[in-house]
Amino acid sequence: MVDTSLSVVELFIGFEYSEIDKSEFEEVIKMLILCSNGLSSDMLLSQLSSKVVDCKTAALVVTADNEYKENNYHVPRCVAELQSLNLNVDIFDLDKQPADLLLNYDVVEFIGGNPYYLLHAIQSSNSIDILRTIAETKILIGWSAAAFVFGPTLELVNCYSPEMNFLGLTDLSGLSLTDVQVLPHYSRFLSRFEKFEEKCCIYEEGHGVKVIRINDGDGVFIDKEITICKR
Repeated sequence: MVDTSLSVVELFIGFEYSEIDKSEFEEVIKMLILCSNGLSSDMLLSQLSSKVVDCKTAALVVTADNEYKENNYHVPRCVAELQSLNLNVDIFDLDKQPADLLLNYDVVEFIGGNPYYLLHAIQSSNSIDILRTIAETKILIGWSAAAFVFGPTLELVNCYSPEMNFLGLTDLSGLSLTDVQVLPHYSRFLSRFEKFEEKCCIYEEGHGVKVIRINDGDGVFIDKEITICKR
């Protein structure tokens, strides 16, 4: 049965954000975390620390970076962040390892990269049900590209970077592990993309949704309630 009792909790440090109507979201998950560039702030690590007290192992999934993989320059930082939570960390790649091995870990974190490639890799490796199980029973973290893929659709990122779809995917449906939609790297990309905020507003109006804008160091924790952590 779908849990409709979600509430929204917002944690801000010098930031203001409109409240979200909790009726928009229906989740049945233990813990899903959507963030911009990993657990890159003390705020996110602190928020997660109480959730991982009994956790011992973590997998850092590098599949989204189809070019650099484990050599992605964020990997050492992400490993250190997970290790700071007293987790033993393994690097994992769905392109090379069976997806069901992820069920052996207490925490699974997906790094950023190409959302279209990541979606294709998850589909090709028959990982969707496995990731749903992890979100429902363990702790699943996705940032940047993965934050889009874990949601209902890639249509928002397609408004900004359709050229990344070198695979020519026509079905941009995400995994729908959550109905929550986020826009990562918000403040950093305001100057990078023309009409960045305007495009997001048009998307929201056209799809009847509310997009949570998150900066690097911010995150959204989704379990029985939706907690938006912003610096």
